[in-house]
Amino acid sequence: MSKPQEIERSLNSDPNHCAELLRELLEMLRLDGWGKDDMFAIRMAMEEAIMNGIKHGNEEDHEKKVCVSIRLAKDRFYAKITDQGLGFCPDDVPDPTAEQNLDKTSGRGVMLIKAFVDECNYNKCGNSVELIKYRS
Repeated sequence: MSKPQEIERSLNSDPNHCAELLRELLEMLRLDGWGKDDMFAIRMAMEEAIMNGIKHGNEEDHEKKVCVSIRLAKDRFYAKITDQGLGFCPDDVPDPTAEQNLDKTSGRGVMLIKAFVDECNYNKCGNSVELIKYRS
């Protein structure tokens, strides 16, 4: 078994930094032989989680950081994304599939993240999320 690969980044609250990190991550997954479906799922979950940290957590304050820790093992992808915001309670996010929420432009991120990974766990204050995806 090869040694796990890791990426540690402290990103400014700028969406361009998210794109750079995702390119690096996708290349790492590709080189490690992950399938296209798994790569797509990881990319979508990571983009949502990081952008939620930038936009909602840090309120796009360029003085605040989003810390991203990624660990890629043989059959498991793990990431922890932490912003410097006050946090939130994921259970309080309205169901985006409910009739009264269908026209809203936000509120789908948490649902999408959970749909694309095998495990999604927020810390108590809600400013950090851990994602796990097992190789298909």
